[in-house]
Amino acid sequence: MLELYQSENCPHCAKVREKLSELGLSYVIHNPRLPGNAGGDETNARTVEELRELGGQDQIPYLVDTARETALYESDDIVEYLEEHYE
Repeated sequence: MLELYQSENCPHCAKVREKLSELGLSYVIHNPRLPGNAGGDETNARTVEELRELGGQDQIPYLVDTARETALYESDDIVEYLEEHYE
């Protein structure tokens, strides 16, 4: 299973979502940052804690591939990984 920790308004996360869609992959989204009322970000504390426990950082995008026991930060690294293993 692929799990993506992301935010809807993050361009780096959008790049990863586009690649996942391009490859026709199903995935679960977790939103540690939710769009706020004034265009800023609010924090989803429970999901941020999950992200920190898994990866050690509060950084997005963060992809977890449970099938391959792999997890990655950085959109370019994630896209490269998806192309290598799922194209």
